[in-house]
Amino acid sequence: MSGGPPPTTRAAGPTGRSGPPGRPESRQRWLAALAALVVLLFGARLVYVQAIKGPELAQEALASRLHTSDTPAHRGDITDADGTVLATSVERYEVYADQKTIAQFVPTSSHQIDGMPVEGEGATAVARLLAPVLGRDPLELAADLVPEDPDRPNRHKVLKKDVVPEVQRAIAALNLRSVIGTDLVSERTYPAGSVAGNIVGYTGDVDGAQVGQGGAERMFDDVLGGTAGTVTFERGKGGQQIPTGEEDRVEASPGDDVALTVESDIQWKSQDAIDAAVKKHGADYGMVIVQDVRTGAVVALADSGTGDPNDRSTSAVADGSRVVSNIFDPGSTGKVITMSAVLENGIAEPESEFEVPYRYTTENGQTFKDSHEHPVEKMTLAGILAQSSNTGTVMVGQELPEQVRYDYLSKFGFGRMTGLGMPGESAGLLRPVDSWDGAMKYTVLFGQGVSVNAMQATSVFSTIANGGVRMPPTLLAGTTDASGVFTPTPAQEGTRVVSQETADTVLRMMEGVVAAEDGTGGRAVVPGYRVAGKTGTAQMQGADGKLSAIMASFIGVAPVDDPRYTVGVFLKNPRTSPYGGVVAAPVFQDVMGFTLEHKGVAPSTETFEPYATSW
Repeated sequence: MSGGPPPTTRAAGPTGRSGPPGRPESRQRWLAALAALVVLLFGARLVYVQAIKGPELAQEALASRLHTSDTPAHRGDITDADGTVLATSVERYEVYADQKTIAQFVPTSSHQIDGMPVEGEGATAVARLLAPVLGRDPLELAADLVPEDPDRPNRHKVLKKDVVPEVQRAIAALNLRSVIGTDLVSERTYPAGSVAGNIVGYTGDVDGAQVGQGGAERMFDDVLGGTAGTVTFERGKGGQQIPTGEEDRVEASPGDDVALTVESDIQWKSQDAIDAAVKKHGADYGMVIVQDVRTGAVVALADSGTGDPNDRSTSAVADGSRVVSNIFDPGSTGKVITMSAVLENGIAEPESEFEVPYRYTTENGQTFKDSHEHPVEKMTLAGILAQSSNTGTVMVGQELPEQVRYDYLSKFGFGRMTGLGMPGESAGLLRPVDSWDGAMKYTVLFGQGVSVNAMQATSVFSTIANGGVRMPPTLLAGTTDASGVFTPTPAQEGTRVVSQETADTVLRMMEGVVAAEDGTGGRAVVPGYRVAGKTGTAQMQGADGKLSAIMASFIGVAPVDDPRYTVGVFLKNPRTSPYGGVVAAPVFQDVMGFTLEHKGVAPSTETFEPYATSW
């Protein structure tokens, strides 16, 4: 056994493995590296959030706090031709409370009553400040400020409507912006009341804006309405506006003012006259139109019983105007078209002679009669019109080909929209020739079998008075923008319907209706002026669906020597008499006389030279 020293051994380390003892410096380095890595990761995240993603996140946070609301545009005024205001908007406010934020309201030193700090908190303090301004009892107001269900507070509890600007400014001075708000609500008012109420119409609230619901308010809504603005502001968690927060405004653009062709004084006279006539004769209703023959401008358009647009409870405001919506057969006023066609086509002259019976039967066996029984009379064409003979009109008018009869009715505006643009307008009814039955081909000659509205019927006479040129009726005189610049409606182009010679001849024949001893329109005489016109009595559909109702009318022109105005008067179902010459002609006299005087039209200087009405 060899001798020698035993082998050297190492003690086991702390891990149980043999090796050199652990070094604290190494562990520290590992921990430091790990900490540095964590800091680096957090730093990188911070840089990403703040430098790279930061602007986007900030914008998202801001967007969540921003609220945008519309600010209504000031609606333009509606005036008459002389600038009299018929419709305007006034500033009013709606006061509301945020019941959620009121519960946390704590008054500051700025909240005072008579120089003393307000007592209490929440709804009690707010009510004490606000009640005197709103003219309410503080206890009652405090009750309105507290939600009925504490878990469901009303964020827009309306406290008072129709608040004037002075009160709104007093509310703003209370410094209650975080709990009490005011919304601008424009209120539409109609200073003229019922005068032209059927023309002006009314507005309704649609999403906080005034929108035309009838009449001119609806016709010119795009012009009157303007463009709404917006206000965008930053609000806190409770919904209140942050006083130092971001705010951006886009101002609203006000609407233009609209000037109508209507003249208030003449409109008032027309309404007053037709209301009186309806009452006197027990009629269902009545209508009056005054039109400028040279331009087509409607100077007055009256319905009996016109409502006041300020009172929306009246159904009359919502009904609009019967002048364009109600249709009826024109009756004998339609004979003016037949006479124009007969003259224009050379079939007869004003003093052509005819033997006119009370009853007349056509070649196809259709029999017609006059309104009054009479023996065979020797009438001229002018006499047939003056005495409004149905049989005489058929005798001469049957010489016109059927298509020609239709063409003249159409050229004078029957069966088509007038162009006036009023809501609810009816184009009337003019059937095509191939649908005319054996009777209708003749009845259209004396105003039956074709239906029109009052504006269409009146325009026929304006066309004759304007030398045979038809001017589309209009209600718009022009507009005025926010800077005060007035833009008149462009002059309209007329359409020639008959020659100047024919128009002048028919006008002179119509003068015989009023001035001749045997004319039917003697009650339409206006002292000092030459007047031409035509009476009318037409059957129309009644409540029973049959031709059981009557439309009595008179449409005339003055002065004949220099035509200026046409006035049409219509009465449905007058109980005292069915004849237009009896019930409508006096209204014409009243309205036309007032119009001529009001407009300063000089009296006639030429004398009437009538055509012979008999032979």
